[in-house]
Amino acid sequence: MKLALAQMAVEPADLSGNRRRAVDAVERAAADGCELVVLPELFTVGYFAFEAYARSAEGIGGETLTELQSLAAEHDIAVLAGSFVEDLELSAADGHDVPAPEGLANTSVFIDRAGERRAVYRKQHLFGYDSAESELLVAGDSVPTVDFAGFTVGVTTCYDLRFPELYRRLVDDGVTLVLVPSAWPYPRVEHWRLLPRARAVENQCYVAAANGVGRFEEAELLGRSTVYDPWGTTLASADDDAALVTATVTPEKVSAVRSEFPALADRRGDLG
Repeated sequence: MKLALAQMAVEPADLSGNRRRAVDAVERAAADGCELVVLPELFTVGYFAFEAYARSAEGIGGETLTELQSLAAEHDIAVLAGSFVEDLELSAADGHDVPAPEGLANTSVFIDRAGERRAVYRKQHLFGYDSAESELLVAGDSVPTVDFAGFTVGVTTCYDLRFPELYRRLVDDGVTLVLVPSAWPYPRVEHWRLLPRARAVENQCYVAAANGVGRFEEAELLGRSTVYDPWGTTLASADDDAALVTATVTPEKVSAVRSEFPALADRRGDLG
Protein backbone atom coordinates (compact mmCIF):
# COMPACT_ATOMS: atom_id res chain seq x y z
CA MET A 1 0.00 0.00 0.00
CA LYS A 2 1.21 3.47 -0.82
CA LEU A 3 0.40 5.97 1.90
CA ALA A 4 0.92 9.71 2.20
CA LEU A 5 1.49 12.03 5.14
CA ALA A 6 0.11 15.49 4.39
CA GLN A 7 2.63 17.81 6.04
CA MET A 8 0.48 20.84 5.35
CA ALA A 9 0.81 24.43 6.45
CA VAL A 10 -1.68 25.04 9.25
CA GLU A 11 -2.53 28.71 9.73
CA PRO A 12 -3.91 29.83 13.11
CA ALA A 13 -7.73 29.86 13.05
CA ASP A 14 -7.82 30.02 9.23
CA LEU A 15 -10.62 27.46 8.95
CA SER A 16 -11.46 27.91 5.28
CA GLY A 17 -7.83 28.17 4.20
CA ASN A 18 -6.78 25.15 6.22
CA ARG A 19 -9.63 23.05 4.84
CA ARG A 20 -8.68 24.12 1.34
CA ARG A 21 -5.08 23.05 1.93
CA ALA A 22 -6.30 19.72 3.31
CA VAL A 23 -8.44 19.12 0.22
CA ASP A 24 -5.47 19.95 -1.99
CA ALA A 25 -3.28 17.47 -0.09
CA VAL A 26 -5.86 14.70 -0.48
CA GLU A 27 -6.20 15.38 -4.20
CA ARG A 28 -2.42 15.39 -4.70
CA ALA A 29 -2.06 12.13 -2.77
CA ALA A 30 -4.75 10.50 -4.89
CA ALA A 31 -3.11 11.75 -8.09
CA ASP A 32 0.16 10.22 -6.88
CA GLY A 33 -1.48 6.81 -6.58
CA CYS A 34 -1.77 6.69 -2.80
CA GLU A 35 -4.44 4.55 -1.14
CA LEU A 36 -4.36 6.40 2.19
CA VAL A 37 -3.53 9.96 3.24
CA VAL A 38 -3.04 11.18 6.82
CA LEU A 39 -3.77 14.78 7.80
CA PRO A 40 -2.07 16.44 10.81
CA GLU A 41 -3.49 17.16 14.25
CA LEU A 42 -6.13 19.91 14.38
CA PHE A 43 -5.52 20.74 10.75
CA THR A 44 -8.69 22.86 10.64
CA VAL A 45 -7.87 25.36 13.37
CA GLY A 46 -4.26 24.78 14.45
CA TYR A 47 -3.33 23.17 17.76
CA PHE A 48 -2.10 26.36 19.40
CA ALA A 49 -5.10 28.50 18.38
CA PHE A 50 -6.82 27.68 21.67
CA GLU A 51 -9.09 30.72 21.59
CA ALA A 52 -10.64 29.44 18.34
CA TYR A 53 -11.40 25.89 19.49
CA ALA A 54 -15.01 26.54 20.50
CA ARG A 55 -16.01 28.44 17.36
CA SER A 56 -14.31 25.90 15.09
CA ALA A 57 -15.94 22.86 16.73
CA GLU A 58 -18.17 20.55 14.68
CA GLY A 59 -19.99 17.30 15.21
CA ILE A 60 -19.02 14.07 13.47
CA GLY A 61 -21.56 14.96 10.78
CA GLY A 62 -20.21 18.48 10.27
CA GLU A 63 -18.95 20.28 7.17
CA THR A 64 -15.31 19.22 7.43
CA LEU A 65 -15.89 15.48 7.60
CA THR A 66 -18.73 15.60 5.09
CA GLU A 67 -16.43 17.27 2.55
CA LEU A 68 -13.62 14.79 3.20
CA GLN A 69 -15.98 11.82 2.89
CA SER A 70 -17.12 13.05 -0.50
CA LEU A 71 -13.53 13.67 -1.53
CA ALA A 72 -12.45 10.18 -0.45
CA ALA A 73 -15.22 8.55 -2.47
CA GLU A 74 -14.59 10.77 -5.50
CA HIS A 75 -10.86 10.01 -5.60
CA ASP A 76 -10.96 6.43 -4.28
CA ILE A 77 -8.58 7.18 -1.40
CA ALA A 78 -8.87 6.58 2.33
CA VAL A 79 -8.36 9.62 4.57
CA LEU A 80 -7.43 9.90 8.21
CA ALA A 81 -9.11 13.20 9.02
CA GLY A 82 -6.75 13.66 11.72
CA SER A 83 -7.78 15.67 13.75
CA PHE A 84 -10.40 18.38 14.30
CA VAL A 85 -12.15 19.93 17.31
CA GLU A 86 -15.29 17.87 17.87
CA ASP A 87 -18.40 19.21 19.60
CA LEU A 88 -19.44 16.17 21.64
CA GLU A 89 -22.96 17.44 22.21
CA LEU A 90 -23.59 17.73 18.47
CA SER A 91 -22.15 14.26 17.86
CA ALA A 92 -24.28 12.77 20.64
CA ALA A 93 -27.37 14.39 19.15
CA ASP A 94 -26.56 12.57 15.91
CA GLY A 95 -26.44 9.24 17.76
CA HIS A 96 -22.67 8.81 18.13
CA ASP A 97 -21.08 7.31 21.23
CA VAL A 98 -19.12 10.03 23.02
CA PRO A 99 -16.99 10.11 26.20
CA ALA A 100 -19.06 12.93 27.73
CA PRO A 101 -22.49 14.45 27.02
CA GLU A 102 -20.95 17.82 26.22
CA GLY A 103 -17.60 19.50 25.74
CA LEU A 104 -14.95 19.39 23.03
CA ALA A 105 -12.59 16.62 21.94
CA ASN A 106 -9.50 16.28 19.75
CA THR A 107 -10.90 13.78 17.27
CA SER A 108 -9.57 11.80 14.31
CA VAL A 109 -11.80 9.89 11.91
CA PHE A 110 -10.74 7.13 9.51
CA ILE A 111 -12.67 7.46 6.24
CA ASP A 112 -12.40 4.56 3.79
CA ARG A 113 -12.14 4.70 0.00
CA ALA A 114 -15.90 4.59 -0.35
CA GLY A 115 -16.25 7.68 1.86
CA GLU A 116 -17.56 5.73 4.86
CA ARG A 117 -16.54 6.55 8.43
CA ARG A 118 -14.83 3.44 9.82
CA ALA A 119 -13.27 4.52 13.12
CA VAL A 120 -13.35 7.50 15.48
CA TYR A 121 -10.42 8.12 17.83
CA ARG A 122 -10.39 10.85 20.46
CA LYS A 123 -7.00 11.83 21.86
CA GLN A 124 -6.50 10.11 25.20
CA HIS A 125 -3.56 12.02 26.68
CA LEU A 126 -4.22 15.75 26.83
CA PHE A 127 -1.18 17.99 27.07
CA GLY A 128 -1.14 20.02 30.27
CA TYR A 129 2.35 21.53 30.34
CA ASP A 130 2.19 25.16 29.20
CA SER A 131 -0.91 24.33 27.16
CA ALA A 132 -4.65 24.92 27.44
CA GLU A 133 -5.57 21.62 25.79
CA SER A 134 -6.29 19.75 29.04
CA GLU A 135 -8.49 22.63 30.23
CA LEU A 136 -10.49 22.94 27.02
CA LEU A 137 -10.94 19.33 25.88
CA VAL A 138 -12.39 16.02 27.07
CA ALA A 139 -10.11 12.98 26.79
CA GLY A 140 -11.18 9.96 24.74
CA ASP A 141 -11.89 6.57 26.30
CA SER A 142 -11.77 4.07 23.42
CA VAL A 143 -9.07 2.60 21.18
CA PRO A 144 -10.69 1.60 17.87
CA THR A 145 -9.00 -0.27 15.05
CA VAL A 146 -9.91 -0.72 11.40
CA ASP A 147 -8.92 -3.32 8.83
CA PHE A 148 -7.62 -1.71 5.65
CA ALA A 149 -5.44 -2.92 2.76
CA GLY A 150 -4.28 -5.98 4.69
CA PHE A 151 -3.39 -3.98 7.80
CA THR A 152 -5.04 -3.62 11.16
CA VAL A 153 -4.80 0.13 11.62
CA GLY A 154 -4.74 2.02 14.90
CA VAL A 155 -4.65 5.75 15.60
CA THR A 156 -2.98 7.81 18.31
CA THR A 157 -2.44 11.57 18.47
CA CYS A 158 0.77 13.53 19.08
CA TYR A 159 1.31 13.59 22.90
CA ASP A 160 0.03 9.98 23.03
CA LEU A 161 3.48 9.03 21.70
CA ARG A 162 4.89 9.52 25.20
CA PHE A 163 2.73 6.76 26.67
CA PRO A 164 3.93 3.34 25.43
CA GLU A 165 1.21 1.43 27.27
CA LEU A 166 -1.32 2.75 24.75
CA TYR A 167 0.72 1.20 21.94
CA ARG A 168 0.91 -2.12 23.82
CA ARG A 169 -2.88 -2.06 23.92
CA LEU A 170 -2.91 -1.53 20.16
CA VAL A 171 -0.47 -4.35 19.43
CA ASP A 172 -2.52 -6.64 21.69
CA ASP A 173 -5.48 -5.75 19.48
CA GLY A 174 -3.54 -6.89 16.42
CA VAL A 175 -2.46 -3.51 15.08
CA THR A 176 0.24 -3.55 12.40
CA LEU A 177 0.12 0.12 11.33
CA VAL A 178 -0.29 3.12 13.64
CA LEU A 179 -1.20 6.53 12.23
CA VAL A 180 -0.17 9.50 14.38
CA PRO A 181 -1.54 12.93 13.41
CA SER A 182 0.50 15.49 15.31
CA ALA A 183 1.23 19.16 15.99
CA TRP A 184 4.74 18.76 17.39
CA PRO A 185 6.60 22.04 17.96
CA TYR A 186 10.15 23.25 18.23
CA PRO A 187 12.41 22.85 20.19
CA ARG A 188 11.59 19.15 20.90
CA VAL A 189 13.07 17.87 17.64
CA GLU A 190 14.96 14.97 19.20
CA HIS A 191 11.85 13.77 21.04
CA TRP A 192 9.97 13.76 17.74
CA ARG A 193 12.71 11.73 16.09
CA LEU A 194 12.91 9.28 18.98
CA LEU A 195 9.38 8.51 20.14
CA PRO A 196 7.59 7.33 16.97
CA ARG A 197 10.65 5.32 16.04
CA ALA A 198 10.74 3.71 19.48
CA ARG A 199 7.04 2.85 19.25
CA ALA A 200 7.71 1.17 15.89
CA VAL A 201 10.67 -0.84 17.19
CA GLU A 202 9.15 -2.02 20.46
CA ASN A 203 5.84 -3.01 18.86
CA GLN A 204 7.29 -4.26 15.57
CA CYS A 205 4.80 -2.35 13.47
CA TYR A 206 4.73 0.55 11.05
CA VAL A 207 4.33 4.00 12.58
CA ALA A 208 3.38 6.87 10.27
CA ALA A 209 3.62 10.22 12.06
CA ALA A 210 2.13 13.21 10.21
CA ASN A 211 3.09 16.61 11.56
CA GLY A 212 2.07 20.06 10.43
CA VAL A 213 4.13 23.17 9.71
CA GLY A 214 3.32 26.73 10.62
CA ARG A 215 3.98 29.46 13.18
CA PHE A 216 1.70 30.42 16.05
CA GLU A 217 2.12 33.07 18.72
CA GLU A 218 3.25 30.45 21.21
CA ALA A 219 5.07 27.93 19.04
CA GLU A 220 6.23 26.78 15.61
CA LEU A 221 5.48 23.30 14.27
CA LEU A 222 8.61 21.43 13.26
CA GLY A 223 7.33 19.25 10.40
CA ARG A 224 9.59 16.23 9.84
CA SER A 225 6.70 13.87 9.12
CA THR A 226 8.10 10.34 8.94
CA VAL A 227 7.12 6.76 8.14
CA TYR A 228 9.00 4.08 10.13
CA ASP A 229 8.97 0.38 9.34
CA PRO A 230 8.80 -2.39 12.00
CA TRP A 231 12.62 -2.34 12.37
CA GLY A 232 12.49 1.40 13.06
CA THR A 233 13.99 2.19 9.67
CA THR A 234 12.97 5.51 8.14
CA LEU A 235 11.13 4.88 4.87
CA ALA A 236 10.30 8.50 4.04
CA SER A 237 10.53 11.85 5.78
CA ALA A 238 10.50 15.61 5.22
CA ASP A 239 12.10 18.75 6.64
CA ASP A 240 10.06 21.64 8.07
CA ASP A 241 8.45 22.83 4.82
CA ALA A 242 5.02 21.82 3.53
CA ALA A 243 5.32 18.49 1.75
CA LEU A 244 3.58 15.28 0.81
CA VAL A 245 5.57 12.40 2.31
CA THR A 246 4.89 9.06 0.63
CA ALA A 247 6.01 5.50 1.34
CA THR A 248 5.01 1.97 0.40
CA VAL A 249 4.18 -0.32 3.31
CA THR A 250 3.28 -4.02 3.30
CA PRO A 251 1.64 -6.21 5.96
CA GLU A 252 4.04 -9.01 5.02
CA LYS A 253 6.92 -6.91 6.39
CA VAL A 254 5.32 -6.86 9.82
CA SER A 255 4.84 -10.63 9.79
CA ALA A 256 8.41 -11.19 8.64
CA VAL A 257 9.94 -8.97 11.34
CA ARG A 258 7.85 -10.51 14.10
CA SER A 259 8.78 -13.98 12.89
CA GLU A 260 12.50 -13.24 12.47
CA PHE A 261 12.83 -11.46 15.81
CA PRO A 262 9.88 -12.57 18.01
CA ALA A 263 10.47 -10.20 20.91
CA LEU A 264 6.76 -9.69 21.51
CA ALA A 265 6.47 -13.36 22.43
CA ASP A 266 8.86 -12.77 25.34
CA ARG A 267 6.73 -10.15 27.08
CA ARG A 268 6.12 -10.77 30.79
CA GLY A 269 2.39 -10.24 31.26
CA ASP A 270 2.77 -10.76 35.00
CA LEU A 271 4.85 -7.57 35.22
CA GLY A 272 1.96 -5.40 34.05
